[in-house]
Amino acid sequence: MHGYDLLVVGSANADLVIGVDRRPAAGETVLGSDLVTHPGGKGANQAVAAARLGARTALLARVGDDPHGRLLGDSLREAGVDTAGLLTGGAPTGVALITVDPSGDNSIVVSPGANARLSPEDVRAAGELLGAARVVSLQLEIPLDTVASVAAAVAATDARVVLNPSPPAPLPAEVLAACDPLVVNEHEARYLLGAGAGDTPESWAAGLLALGPRSVVVTLGAAGALVADPAGHVRIPSLPVNAVDTTGAGDAFTGALAWRLGAGDDLETAVRFAVRVGAAAVTRAGAQESFPTLEEVAAL
Repeated sequence: MHGYDLLVVGSANADLVIGVDRRPAAGETVLGSDLVTHPGGKGANQAVAAARLGARTALLARVGDDPHGRLLGDSLREAGVDTAGLLTGGAPTGVALITVDPSGDNSIVVSPGANARLSPEDVRAAGELLGAARVVSLQLEIPLDTVASVAAAVAATDARVVLNPSPPAPLPAEVLAACDPLVVNEHEARYLLGAGAGDTPESWAAGLLALGPRSVVVTLGAAGALVADPAGHVRIPSLPVNAVDTTGAGDAFTGALAWRLGAGDDLETAVRFAVRVGAAAVTRAGAQESFPTLEEVAAL
């Protein structure tokens, strides 16, 4: 079997997006724009982001036997993702309900659907796929025991694990130990560290490294990212861009980062590239539709 630069194991959702003047408070109804349906989910987003940049990418995920599932399969194939690992059935395709305000900030509710049925058995059955990847990227929109089974399976190979703990959940020590890097934003860092997190990205990175990952990347939105490993840390500035919609920007960043690691870049070099990809992604509306090609990143 041919090798992959990147295997993403994760979620595939239909994103149902409504634009609002402001996001509703509890008990409040606001009127919004027409509903738009986009292919999404952190796993599918990362796979599409990497494939659009030119990575040899595969996705192990589960969708429903329904129109949303077909939309996702089509969008993945169109981007160049290998869908041999796209499993069908068990529940309806996952759905994310997203409201976006004029500043580009979003609020999201996810119905996991078939994503919650991606099981350790599915991981075991996909052994050939796992064995063919240089980097395996994970998120937490699939069951934690499935994430743990992927980390355990990858430990038996020479592949590298990239994990974005989103939505955040407590991580077992053996999963943390597999991460190289653990990729977090401020919210995820504070969740994992609890009350003693501190107030700077440097303090979050130090605290997270103490939990056992081999390296840590803290994404800082418009401020770029912080790269840290036991040898030290460095801040990587972002590019000044006009942010239109931040949906999926973190997935574009992580997919790009995972690809470059699979292509042989060191972590700092990979993050410098991923920051540019994330910056390009926020300049257009939507998640997958906003992900840039390599030419568009180079033009920034």
